[in-house]
This record gives sequence, C-alpha cells and structure tokens, in this order.
Amino acid sequence: MSENNRDGNRSARARLQQQRERDKAREKQRRLLIVSAAIVGVLGLAAVVGVIAASGDGDSGSDKAGPVVAPSGATGDDKPAIPTGSAAAPSTLAIWEDFRCPACAQFENAFRDTIHELEAEGAIKTEYHLATLIDGNMGGSGSLRAANAAACAQGAGKFTPYHDVLYMNQPEETDDAFGDNAKLIELAAKVEGLDTPAFRSCVEDGTHDAWVKKSNDAFRSSSFQGTPSVLLNGESIFPAKGNEQISPANLRKWVEQANKGKQKGGSATPSTTG
Repeated sequence: MSENNRDGNRSARARLQQQRERDKAREKQRRLLIVSAAIVGVLGLAAVVGVIAASGDGDSGSDKAGPVVAPSGATGDDKPAIPTGSAAAPSTLAIWEDFRCPACAQFENAFRDTIHELEAEGAIKTEYHLATLIDGNMGGSGSLRAANAAACAQGAGKFTPYHDVLYMNQPEETDDAFGDNAKLIELAAKVEGLDTPAFRSCVEDGTHDAWVKKSNDAFRSSSFQGTPSVLLNGESIFPAKGNEQISPANLRKWVEQANKGKQKGGSATPSTTG
C-alpha cells in the first residue's frame, strides 16, 4: 500500500470518528431542554438546563421484585412524595427532581435558603417527588440509588439535610458515582446522626427501590416535560410564572400573594447538615 493510500485511510477514519462524535453530541442535545436563560437572583444562575424525559426511557427502577415500601411520613398514593415543613402551611410547593440532574442541583443550590426560610416561617410545605430520568437517559443507577438513600434518610428523620448534601456533592451528569452505595453512605457522615446500621442496611438493601420506581412512573405518566418541575399550589412556576421569571425574591413574593388573608401554619425549622 502506498503512503498516499495509508494517509487517505487515516483521513477517512478520522472523518468517521469526527462524525460519530458529532452524532453523539447531537443525541445528547436532543435529550436536554433549555428551559431558562435568566439570571436568577443574586446567585446568578445564568442558564438552567432541564433534563427532558426521552420517549424511549427504559425501566430505571429496581432490578429486583419486591413490595412498595414507603418511607415513614411519605404522602401521595398516586404521586408519592416526601413532605417537609409544617403540614398546616397554607401553600404547597411541589418539586419533581432527580438527584443526578444538573439543573435540579442548580435549582436547589439557588433556592435552598429561600425554601427553608419559607418553611420555617410556616408559609409553605414542600413535597419532594423523586424521579430517575438520568438513569434512563444516560445509563447507570445513581438516580435510583440516591433516591432510595434519601428515602432511608427520611426514615431516620434526616431527609432535609441529606437531600441538601446530595445536591451539594452531586457528581458530573455522566459520572454515575451515586450508583455506588458506599458513596451514599460516605456522604451520610456529613449529616449528624444519620450514618447508623439501620440507615446502611436500608441503603444497601434497596428498601425503597419499588417506591422510588412508583414515583418515577408517576412522573413519566404526567404532563411534565423534564426535571426540575416546580409547582406552587398546583401552578407551574419554573422557569417562570406568567411573565415573571423565577428568582428567590419572586418565589417569596408569589408565596406571599398566595397566602394573602390566610393564617400561616406552625413553623418548622429544617434540620441542618453536620
């Protein structure tokens, strides 16, 4: 084979590899939905990327059959949720999210303090609905494993701080680090009193896997386009409410408007991380 032929073959292979990379990039873009390009409050969340549910999303639930075991205090039969804040609060903030979802972490890290403050004032109660979209779209099991671990933390009365720790330590979207139970147990050490034999057993046994799958099935059968999906008293407020884009200040304003003339519920101060 002549040198020219060898060079031509190498060039053809390089072009083929480049085309494959472009195809991969387009496929990834197909699975992403740009839902906001606003600067959100003082935290400067310039671009929030929501993960859309792919129509071919596979079964990302547990790989072992078992009964649906809801964590203590869970609500919602058809739309399973973990509630936080005072049950007597006049308004409800419903958040559908995935622990592997980068946009969910951006939302949580931007709005965490405001949500906790509103809960502590008795202005809202929050319902967290856990989904596993990234497992279905990207492969792996980190969404499921993290959601099960969070449900285990709920059983220990530590859902809020552990939920926050997971988002503050979220790996890259393509890194299925949360698929390792040991990593989830390691992060539990950041929450005072959570890393117990009971919690470890719950995480390693996948006690709430079927419950998480039920929650994800509820998400997929809904009209939501992706995660995070955020609703205030049933009305979508993410990435905007009417002509106003969401921000910590606007969230507080919208809650105050919704609660006008209503009595606040008993205050509920979220636990803090260790």
